Amino acid sequence: MTPSRDISRLIEIMAQLRTPVTGCPWDLEQNFQTIAPYTIEEAYEVADAIARNDFDDLKDELGDLLLQVVYHARMAEEQNAFAFGDVVEAITRKMIRRHPHVFADKDGNIAAAGVKSQWERIKAEEKGERAARRTSDASPPSSLLSNVKAGQPALTRAMALQRKASTVGFDWNDPRAVLQKIREEADEIEAALDQADKVELAAETGDLLFALVNLARHVDADPDMALRGANAKFERRFAYIERTLASQGRSLEAASLEEMDALWNEAKGNEAPRHDPSR
Repeated sequence: MTPSRDISRLIEIMAQLRTPVTGCPWDLEQNFQTIAPYTIEEAYEVADAIARNDFDDLKDELGDLLLQVVYHARMAEEQNAFAFGDVVEAITRKMIRRHPHVFADKDGNIAAAGVKSQWERIKAEEKGERAARRTSDASPPSSLLSNVKAGQPALTRAMALQRKASTVGFDWNDPRAVLQKIREEADEIEAALDQADKVELAAETGDLLFALVNLARHVDADPDMALRGANAKFERRFAYIERTLASQGRSLEAASLEEMDALWNEAKGNEAPRHDPSR
């Protein structure tokens, strides 16, 4: 099979990868839940390529993101739910509906501000129609949390869910109470470790992350920015370990964990205190 600029070739490739017996063992094991994290990761990598103004990377990352769409569509087709063509039809119908000033059979244009308000109005109509399809007369009343957007990053949505619940008093009044909850969740993770239960470990880890977001909210810290800062700190200190070992003519693989840990603490000690205004 040769590369092609035609989307049908990509669809054929995915179908072949997912064909039982002759397909790829790894691809055959995947499902919507296992692929979803990769979909989110690829979207972030597209955003990163844009931020770096790297069009070569952007081309590749958009391809990776497109593959995710094809992957999900293929799995849905295997369940007789929908196919890639249905995805394309749905988005083209939506774009035509949301741009009546462009595609309608009438003359005249509207200003940019009018386009935006029209877009929001039509989106609201579509959302209402989807909600109507999902609900029935026997359905329970809408939840307080139903308006929290589902498509947000997990940390952001956790914060939004907690804020919404706090509006009716479902909240702690003291960050120390949240800290106690974090300790409880850590104890539950330890119990799950003793049982070697991977499913329970994943669930308890999620509970711990949710509690940590709650702590961030109570101390007025953005959890995503806090984690970004921790990532940068980890990279900075790990780079110090690499540089120090390299200056000694040694590799990471040749160093013991104790040696690397000592260099980590050395890097930590060399950093300016957080309260230092010159940082």
